[in-house]
Amino acid sequence: MSSPSFELRRARGAVSALFLTNGALLANLLPRYPEIKAELGLANSTYGLALAAFPAGAILAGLAAAGLVRRLGSARLAVLGTLLTGIGLLGAAAAPSALVLALALLVAGACDAITDVAQNAHGLRVQRQYRRSIINSFHAVWSIGAVLGGSVAALAIALDVPLPWHLGASALIWAAVALIALRFTLPGRDPAPVASPEATGGTDADAAPAPAGGIRSPRVWMMLMALVFIAIGGSLVEDAGNSWATLYLGRDLGAPAVIAASGYIALVGSQFVGRMLGDGMVDHFGQRAVARAGGAIIMLGMGLALAFPSVPGSIAGFALAGFGSATLVPAAMQEADDLPGLRPGTGLTVVSWLMRLGFLASPPLVGLVADAAGLRTALLVVPLAGLLVIVLSAVLPGRSAPAHREGTAQELPDPGADGPGADGPPGSVRPDAADRAPSDAPAPR
Repeated sequence: MSSPSFELRRARGAVSALFLTNGALLANLLPRYPEIKAELGLANSTYGLALAAFPAGAILAGLAAAGLVRRLGSARLAVLGTLLTGIGLLGAAAAPSALVLALALLVAGACDAITDVAQNAHGLRVQRQYRRSIINSFHAVWSIGAVLGGSVAALAIALDVPLPWHLGASALIWAAVALIALRFTLPGRDPAPVASPEATGGTDADAAPAPAGGIRSPRVWMMLMALVFIAIGGSLVEDAGNSWATLYLGRDLGAPAVIAASGYIALVGSQFVGRMLGDGMVDHFGQRAVARAGGAIIMLGMGLALAFPSVPGSIAGFALAGFGSATLVPAAMQEADDLPGLRPGTGLTVVSWLMRLGFLASPPLVGLVADAAGLRTALLVVPLAGLLVIVLSAVLPGRSAPAHREGTAQELPDPGADGPGADGPPGSVRPDAADRAPSDAPAPR
């Protein structure tokens, strides 16, 4: 395998910068939420409704991402979404009322969802030219950005920096990073995926460019839904750490506050490690084997922790769950983006949107079960998510897939591109035009 070119390595660095920026932006605001609540004098119910505007915006706008990727190109869209997300978060920081706060978070959530799809689409485009897995490293960089953003917010709180000044500086800095990164992304619009033998059920000879229409067969539809549930399985594990780990360790197991926070830290930390190691594991063993092993680690690790509850055992269980879930969401996004019969960005958009729906529904459902039967019983959703992944991982490619994908979604010269990130004039004809849907065609329903 030949080493990637200098331009391709620069493009990988540019995508990493976009993921870093996306992780840092919201993390700069999250630690200052209590300050916003106090300044506006919001009741808990009003505060909760205002914060719900962020995921609501993501769900409302998420399905528009595929059409925007085709129209603008994934790199340009990711940077535009980053700029608008920063503006929305700045609006939330300076909001004079709960209504303005909710509207600003609605805009920020919508732009964040579109940015998420676009940056993953461009990362997968770079990965195809690398001809080996690198998508997990991008998600690991996102985690670094989240830690960096949270640390900057903590410093701003310690130095008593006013909210608008803090978020304004954050928006400007990360906008500059995104705009510089755009110069080094891959040029042109995103090519359509090429059907793989595993997706079509045939041989290499059956592999063909995806048609311009929507989902062309029940097999592709079933594979897409399986990928959605794999992604939801990964997000359920993440939500268990985000929403319930500290509460379970502190209230149910009696851990001191400092120790109780270790459950979340263990899950996020081990997930970061898993993502740093994930690309090598995927290249060596294949997506299917890595996902199955991850599902088994989630099921056994958290299952044993719940069966024999203790503070050390539960922290270890959350750590194992985080490690097992590390590659699940990136794997589902990658395979959805490569499905035949879909225009560029469509599979990725569907997985991302439905995953967000699952993430939004998870906390209230776990809460209802916890009220009825206890939080320990409700957290059985984590080992069940691991079991779900084991069952559905058959749709993921085995070890031989990367060799086939060396020819997947080939990057052809774009005569209309006049530089990195350029999309070419509207009237230009690309060599692969016959293999792609028109960029202004309506998204499939």
